[in-house]
Amino acid sequence: MVESIFRLFSLCSDNGPVCEKEDDVQISIVSDSHDNIWNLEASLALMSVADATIHCGDLCSPFMLERLARMLDSIPIHVVWGNNEGDMRLISQVADEYQHVKIHGAFASLELDGLRVAVNHYPDIARPIASSGEYDVVCYGHDHTAHHSKVGDCTLLNPGELMGMNGSATFAWFDTKTHDVRFSEVG
Repeated sequence: MVESIFRLFSLCSDNGPVCEKEDDVQISIVSDSHDNIWNLEASLALMSVADATIHCGDLCSPFMLERLARMLDSIPIHVVWGNNEGDMRLISQVADEYQHVKIHGAFASLELDGLRVAVNHYPDIARPIASSGEYDVVCYGHDHTAHHSKVGDCTLLNPGELMGMNGSATFAWFDTKTHDVRFSEVG
């Protein structure tokens, strides 16, 4: 059934990312889920093979983070605030219940598999960060538009929207060894 609800583009497998080597690290990146629990649950089947997950904001409700944390129970999850977080206090309390979940506030500066990764919600903040040369990858959301490009040596990445408001519900994969970006479409 999972295979029937996913249309994967730029992927070679129905089961998620395809690693070049066994030691490749795959990061799943999601944004703007806006309480669409159905698309979140559909995406979790593929995201469960990730080595880490990043959420670029606009979870909206605490139950979204709880579902994400429970379903990806052994995968580090990094979350930044968006502009539509309904109950930040309760979302923070949910995060505190799970050791593998970290809420970074409005901005995250991470090191994942030796790469410097910046995460925030807004494209107008992400672009200058990518141009700074301080990061290898910059992830953002907010405009609900899947995008990736190179800014110098930095990968600038918007996974699109999991909500599906603009037609396509997407999330992204980033391979830390090859720097390949792949998108998965849900629905």
